[in-house]
Amino acid sequence: QVQLVESGGGLVQIGGSLTLSCAASGSIFSLYDMDWYRQALGKERELVAAITSGGSTNYADSVKGRFTISRDNAKNTMYLRMNSLKPEDTAVYYCDAIVRTSWGQPTRHYWGQGTQVTVSS
Repeated sequence: QVQLVESGGGLVQIGGSLTLSCAASGSIFSLYDMDWYRQALGKERELVAAITSGGSTNYADSVKGRFTISRDNAKNTMYLRMNSLKPEDTAVYYCDAIVRTSWGQPTRHYWGQGTQVTVSS
């Protein structure tokens, strides 16, 4: 099995910064694309940022220029540096990873349990 564990969420003031981490562990043969999603209360889950195993990145328009996604392949860990935080960034943030658990097995998505980010004045 594969586990994804997020950390780094919390309460921050408007304009502040946080860095989220997502550590993957378990039966990992290959780790492919990794993503950050978020879900605000009463809203659908949305893609925030994505990164390939080669380091190519993609961002939602709402976070471009403020958030930076990165990963350390040696540690199977992904990060999300969030700057200039706004109240509308308040949400539960989830990490998602595409994993192959052994040779010849199909890839599948795994999700973390989520970490709460609250931006307030």
